[in-house]
Amino acid sequence: MGKNLTCKIFEKKLLSGTLEPGREIGVRVNQTLTQDSTGTMVYLQLETMGIKDIKTDLSVAYIDHNTLQAGFENADDHEFIRSAAAKYGIIFSKPGNGICHQLHLERFAKPGEILIGSDSHTPTCGGLGMISIGSGGLDVAMGMAKGYYYMKAPRVLNIELSGRLDQWVSAKDVILYILKQLTVKGGTGYVIEYSGEGIKELSVTDRSTITNMGAELGATTSIFPSDEVTRDFLCRQGRERDFVPLHADIDCSYDKKIQLDLSTIKPMVALPHSPDNGEKISNLKRLKIDQVAIGSCTNSSYTDLMKVTHILRDQRVHSDVSLVISPGSSNILKMMASNGALADLITAGARILEAACGPCIGMGQAPKNGAVSLRTFNRNFKGRCGTQNAEVYLVSPETAAVSAITGYLTVPSSFGLMPEIPIPEKFETSENYFIYPPKNRDGLQVVMGSNIKPFPVNIPLKNNLNGTILLKAGNNITTDDIMPSNAKLLPFRSNIPELSKHCFGTITQDFRERALKHNGGFVMGGENYGQGSSREHAALVPLYLGVKGIITKSFARIHRTNLINSGILPLLFKNKEDYDLFQEEDEIEIPDIISSLEKGTEICLFHKSGNFSVTLVFEGTDRDIRMLKAGGYLNYLKTAE
Repeated sequence: MGKNLTCKIFEKKLLSGTLEPGREIGVRVNQTLTQDSTGTMVYLQLETMGIKDIKTDLSVAYIDHNTLQAGFENADDHEFIRSAAAKYGIIFSKPGNGICHQLHLERFAKPGEILIGSDSHTPTCGGLGMISIGSGGLDVAMGMAKGYYYMKAPRVLNIELSGRLDQWVSAKDVILYILKQLTVKGGTGYVIEYSGEGIKELSVTDRSTITNMGAELGATTSIFPSDEVTRDFLCRQGRERDFVPLHADIDCSYDKKIQLDLSTIKPMVALPHSPDNGEKISNLKRLKIDQVAIGSCTNSSYTDLMKVTHILRDQRVHSDVSLVISPGSSNILKMMASNGALADLITAGARILEAACGPCIGMGQAPKNGAVSLRTFNRNFKGRCGTQNAEVYLVSPETAAVSAITGYLTVPSSFGLMPEIPIPEKFETSENYFIYPPKNRDGLQVVMGSNIKPFPVNIPLKNNLNGTILLKAGNNITTDDIMPSNAKLLPFRSNIPELSKHCFGTITQDFRERALKHNGGFVMGGENYGQGSSREHAALVPLYLGVKGIITKSFARIHRTNLINSGILPLLFKNKEDYDLFQEEDEIEIPDIISSLEKGTEICLFHKSGNFSVTLVFEGTDRDIRMLKAGGYLNYLKTAE
């Protein structure tokens, strides 16, 4: 029996464990990436470990999230990260260089290697045959410090693509269609591996759009083979030496298989407020729009933006529409300046933003009250755009550009013939935004501004836990719900005490007060708790407020890991119906938790006022249990590694 591509790469990088789904494995980490929204915590953790040199082949610290310097806070964080990068031998990418995932795809990603990044959209680099996994910051710090990463061996879901996309149908429409079919938790526990004749029609940036939004499926990562399309991309980036052909064996097996004919897909839109709330645009009534935002790590490639340019050339943005465009990298921006594309966009009435994440993560360009905003981004969670009552729809760049002209959500085929975008023989590869670490790093120190506060560290787990249910939340609670992220709060990503004032801010305004009143306690949730961003702040802030455990029907992968790393218990209802028996302010007790974890037995949850018990379970490895007993990963390191 042959092997699938995912298995081949993991086997080559395997350090410990066996590749049996659900079993813990340790793998060699070749590369890491961080961005500034999560990076301050990563480098504070790296400082705590007291290492001298990183163990990866290459690590890059990108500045792409908190680029709006309305006060000293963001600039101080940038300087802290720059100084930490120099101290530890990490490449530093200056503000304005571009979005981490687009830049890493262009400059550093390699087929067949393993990348972990402190951002949930790290799977972007799976578009050229790399295992690229979004992780919590502490896992990335450990990857740099030790050179390994622990995870559960995933199952592999094969999506076999056949046929060819129709005119005006793009890779964004493909992934929106897949999300509609599988939902935001349909990929949980899987690596999604793409194959079939249909992949030959997709460029590396098309593939990366699809793997990027595999994060919205809850997948561990997504990956395409490394083939002649990959070679061509790397050649044009001046990196042919990095090409390695990689593919699944013809007779390999998968845990699950889906067949998808690309010719059946039509232009799609994700309606508010979830990426899986998909629909064919042609099925919707006439929808007037107020804003269009084009860019993000999902759709800011050269070809994406040149298609937008072709559509807008000699046209005019509708008088009722604000159109903003953020290129994915400084290289793309330079090429568009050189070939006249920027002039065409400006003439049409577009606003050009710097090469950064920008409005995708709420850093500016919040729409007006009640606005309808079309965005080529990967998430449309309520309030993420910065305006709580706005309606955000996710579309392809082609749909966005045509709609910006008409003022309504418009099927792009109404524009006429689809543009053919010539691909440059060579892409711009400027190095001037990168700062490489000095050869002699002796005596270098990190620079910490006044806004950078220590991150919280837990205490060892107690055998009997008592507390109040501080919050009872519903299904698909996102990390944006747990720890909101917008232009107001992003400057405080290195200041946990300040962020704690806004914990669960999209659900309730007084969670911090509840936690202080009851000296911490517990949170309950429904299905897929903690989906979305990899931000470990969604664990660190509840830890700071004394949250001892999260009890849910199911967890999203990265957030569950972040909870364990922080020493917060992630527990599941054995019978999901028991969720209905509890209310906020109920007093509960979990007796003999350490004994239950060590013995692998079911866990008792006792409702004090109701005088009844229900059963909880913990799904984790022996190593997870040791970390929880120690009070989190950093405490565990002191005795174990």
